[in-house]
Amino acid sequence: MSTAYKNRIQEFKSALGEENINLTTLRELSFSGIPHEEGIRSLCWKILLNYLPVDQTLWESFLKKQRDVYSQFLREMIIQPGIAKANLGLSRADVTLEDHPLNPNPDSRWNTYFKDNEILLQIDKDVRRLYPDMAFFQRPTEYPCQLILDPQNDYETLRRRVEQTTLKAQTVNRNRSGVTNVSSPGKALNLYPSNEYEVLPNGSEAHWEVVERILFIYAKLNPGIAYVQGMNEIVGPIYYTFATDPSSQWKEHAEADTFFCFTNLMSENRDNFIKSLDDSQCGITCKMESVYSMLKEKDPELHLKLEEQNIKPQYFTFRWLTLLLSQEFLLPDVIRIWDTLFSDKDRFHFLLLVCCAMLILIRDNLLSGDFTTNMRLLQDYPISDVHTILTKAKELQENC
Repeated sequence: MSTAYKNRIQEFKSALGEENINLTTLRELSFSGIPHEEGIRSLCWKILLNYLPVDQTLWESFLKKQRDVYSQFLREMIIQPGIAKANLGLSRADVTLEDHPLNPNPDSRWNTYFKDNEILLQIDKDVRRLYPDMAFFQRPTEYPCQLILDPQNDYETLRRRVEQTTLKAQTVNRNRSGVTNVSSPGKALNLYPSNEYEVLPNGSEAHWEVVERILFIYAKLNPGIAYVQGMNEIVGPIYYTFATDPSSQWKEHAEADTFFCFTNLMSENRDNFIKSLDDSQCGITCKMESVYSMLKEKDPELHLKLEEQNIKPQYFTFRWLTLLLSQEFLLPDVIRIWDTLFSDKDRFHFLLLVCCAMLILIRDNLLSGDFTTNMRLLQDYPISDVHTILTKAKELQENC
């Protein structure tokens, strides 16, 4: 570790050691990257994502309250419905007089249960393949949720719900465009053929199962948006950062802390996931067009070339913007980009600058390429040095 890096760590520790943290100072430090050592990044993200207050004297009571709230969510949305499901239909009277699986009433417990299962199956399918090149999400967590795994709770867990529904029903997938794909029950049996994705024995759970729970709770609390494919790519890096914190005091509560940070981030980003808002001023179409407007101002020649080739921004910026570039780079590089994004007051405007910088940095290739070559470049971005990209984005920001 170089002397300069050690000094940088010291600067962060000094800033985080203040009883009342100076947010401006922390933002300036974080913009150039946050050290992972000593849990500094994990702590900074919690502050930058407006989860932890800047007044450290409030942390203990605040964290206790938030984690208690999350435990209550687990009880109300996973454990209690699981107990109710286990009890439903135990007697003939329950089935015929109170409720039954074919009850058309929207208030029926079964109706809610089946709708939840559609969402759960899509979440399950997505989180099982989260960062497949990394073993982390398949490994067991050191801190499985005791509330969920408590043998005293005789209820249908999310794990059991997925297993039973996969075997008994069709698999329903809803992608970002609202297209619903239904596969046959026969195919569902081989949904996860690889041993790599098998669940762990009772009493332990993999990191992807924790992410699944976070997304399911989010979907239940936000029925207007529920779950849309791609949210797993946003929650993944946040959870990874918190669950690899060297301090067990923080790592033990990675699930609850991730949930609230993800919720805060989604409150700023959720319009990108709501199809009905696509063409509104706050929708994703407007943001995609903003990348081209910015490019037209910064590099009119390149903008004209892309226009002439009819390469529309939605062909590639849709993924860049909705997933915060999490699919374009390796996880360590995504985390480094997010250090800068989270530290900027107007983080989503800076994301537009990053996208514009990515285009300008490959301008020579794009100016000499045909439609097919350029589309391949944009959908499989060639530059892996994120420092170069962020430096260029900062330069564009300063020249605004």
